[in-house]
Amino acid sequence: MVDLLSNCRLCPHQCSVNRNQGELGFCRLDAGLHIANISLHKGEEPIDGSEHGVCNVFFSHCNLRCVYCQNYQISQQQAVIPTEITDYETAVGQIVSILQKNVDFLGFVSPTSHIPHMFRIIEMVHARGFYPKIIYNTNAYETVETLQQVGEVVDIYLPDFKYANDDLGKQLSGIQNYSKIAIAAIKEMYAQKKTVLSDENPALIIRHLVLPNHVENSLNVLKMIAECSTDVFVSLMSQYFPVYNALNHKDINRTLSTSEYNRVLDALDELGFERGWTQLLESNDYYQPDFSKDNPFKED
Repeated sequence: MVDLLSNCRLCPHQCSVNRNQGELGFCRLDAGLHIANISLHKGEEPIDGSEHGVCNVFFSHCNLRCVYCQNYQISQQQAVIPTEITDYETAVGQIVSILQKNVDFLGFVSPTSHIPHMFRIIEMVHARGFYPKIIYNTNAYETVETLQQVGEVVDIYLPDFKYANDDLGKQLSGIQNYSKIAIAAIKEMYAQKKTVLSDENPALIIRHLVLPNHVENSLNVLKMIAECSTDVFVSLMSQYFPVYNALNHKDINRTLSTSEYNRVLDALDELGFERGWTQLLESNDYYQPDFSKDNPFKED
């Protein structure tokens, strides 16, 4: 852990702070373990083809500043999380109690700044005799070097490719050069998983959340993915709901319209994507978590 956190360059911000000495970079994380929630989640994609779901480890903090983040309570530290987990034994105990219920997947949500902790948790879970498939659920603001470090332990990459428009990334997520960084990361994920990617093994699932008034961004995101490969699984999401600071942005302070989503659905077909999932438009009411509760999700 010292090697990675004493000069932290885990994400593209390259802050180079010594988190072991309490220095804080963009994500505002020290070297400690910070888990906001561990729970069984059925998720947006039926990854395992069954109803067992995924044991998700929701890390707190984030290396983006998305004004519309549905997990803003934990990603932007906008709420006191009474059940925050800060020690490994508690975390692994909760994980194992879920895996014992025929759950075969262990997902790490927003793991980039927490990679040393993710490695240790996986090692401890294995020591308990459990070997779930590992899902790496990320915003795609990743470095190729970091992905190369985690590639051997990750079974399924689940990146969210947000923007083809860098100005939009700056405006809504407070970061520079998102599209270039994200597509390089996704190409690395594809390079790692293309030989095992199949209908039975969705080793790379690219999520994209369609934003109101920004259909062109979505169309360009799909084009960028298609230039990489149309063999990947695409999860096209209509669940956008204005929360947090999105209410202060007039172009995204409403839900998605039918015509907007249909335009992107049409492009998905036209570009030749055949693997993945789409959502019903009314899904914006399903995925509004409340991390002040033991189980943040309504449907679980």
